[in-house]
Amino acid sequence: MKILEFLHEQAVACELKAQSKDGIIRELVELLVRAGAVKDKDVDTIIDILKNREALGSTGIGQGVAIPHGKTNAVAQLVGAFGVSRAGVDFASLDGTPAHLFFLLIAPEDSAGPHLKALARISRLLKERHLRDHLKQARDEKVILKMFADEDQKRH
Repeated sequence: MKILEFLHEQAVACELKAQSKDGIIRELVELLVRAGAVKDKDVDTIIDILKNREALGSTGIGQGVAIPHGKTNAVAQLVGAFGVSRAGVDFASLDGTPAHLFFLLIAPEDSAGPHLKALARISRLLKERHLRDHLKQARDEKVILKMFADEDQKRH
């Protein structure tokens, strides 16, 4: 699965402003609204779904990466947003380090396959320190999108 199949180009931010887990989740969902992937009226419901998922266990997978995700029929297909926090945010990550790279995924209720494939693809991709470092240093959303496009080309 290619990252750019579900990552909305307009839902990428090279400088997230939020300083809390809840704030990051809201900011990423609002990126999806801006991209037209999520309706404004569904924002609070989606945020609740994501917070409930976090309550089961943090989606902070370590090495400065978090992948908040959830399922709702407010979307017709898998959608994603990506953001970088230069300061880092305590996301209760498995390794105790602040998260800097955030990949938000929202899938339809009945879509297990694409959702799981996307999670696996992102976690494999972001295990690469070189890529993580470059994403953290990106000063422009176009640079981030190019990095993901390049990675998609390498792997398919």
